[in-house]
Amino acid sequence: MSVAYALLGLLEEESPRHGYDLKRQYDHLFSQTWPVKFAQVYATLGRLARDGRVTLEGEKPGRGPDRKLYAITDEGTSALDSWLIEPAPADPNVQGVLFMKVVLALLSDRPAARFLDAQRARHLERMHELTRLKTEGTLTEQLLADYSLFHLEADLRWIELTQARLERLRKEIQS
Repeated sequence: MSVAYALLGLLEEESPRHGYDLKRQYDHLFSQTWPVKFAQVYATLGRLARDGRVTLEGEKPGRGPDRKLYAITDEGTSALDSWLIEPAPADPNVQGVLFMKVVLALLSDRPAARFLDAQRARHLERMHELTRLKTEGTLTEQLLADYSLFHLEADLRWIELTQARLERLRKEIQS
């Protein structure tokens, strides 16, 4: 579902836009962590239009078929806001979604540091749960808890590093 929110965020930055342009910018920002195919972009735009989160604003001639121009709606902006402020599940290796949220927040001048703080709090809460499990659980549960704890610690280090580099990242993605 993150692809839909990424497209909403990109449309919020500049609207209206066609699928080819959205795919190109998406690839520039997110393809290393979350690759997407053209068909997925167009299918997602179709679902977003069906759900009232984007509207079709017309068509633009191009090589081949005319390119449909999409714009974000108020409902789409509201859905994007809700998704951005909701911390991702405190699972190991959450950086792909979290990175996407940070980039989209920076593109739209939302408080990316606030999202990182919320994610840090979610991770710390999960770490407390896992630490309790380590003291009460079986050896198997303890080992699984250790595995998750180590990954969550790495995520927390990544969150700290990212927060320290937010201004540099903002300049890079806005150029």
